[in-house]
Amino acid sequence: MSRRTESEAVERANTAFYETLERGDFDELSELWLDATEAGDTGISCVHPGWPVLSGRGEVLRSYALIMANTEYIQFFLTDVKVVILGETALVTCTENILSGGPAEESGELGPLVGQLVVATNVFRRTSQGWRLWSHHGSPVLAESGDEEPEED
Repeated sequence: MSRRTESEAVERANTAFYETLERGDFDELSELWLDATEAGDTGISCVHPGWPVLSGRGEVLRSYALIMANTEYIQFFLTDVKVVILGETALVTCTENILSGGPAEESGELGPLVGQLVVATNVFRRTSQGWRLWSHHGSPVLAESGDEEPEED
């Protein structure tokens, strides 16, 4: 497979991860992560913004079940996606532009929508079933980028 084709396959796996979260499909999400035999001794890991490091398949997948159970609506707009492949490992960095809605109000309507900006690093491993997630790390963007001109007095 050409480098470009491999890069496209990794990007599809990365996109599938976010689309599965949007749909709240826990079974499909579970299939996107390395299983215990593929992950080896190092296992899988995940850092959600503001959370401690989660290690091991059970702990990581429980965190997603909790997020899915408590999020009525979530949508990801990915920007700045970059893919680097080295052997059987792929590194994807991207910006998650997230729009989410809290639990429904008593009236049954969706809670207020909230926007959030997160930078993420996703590490994938090549398996016989395709590219699978090995690690996800998301960090909130707390400051504006330095691209803006400073205001003068």
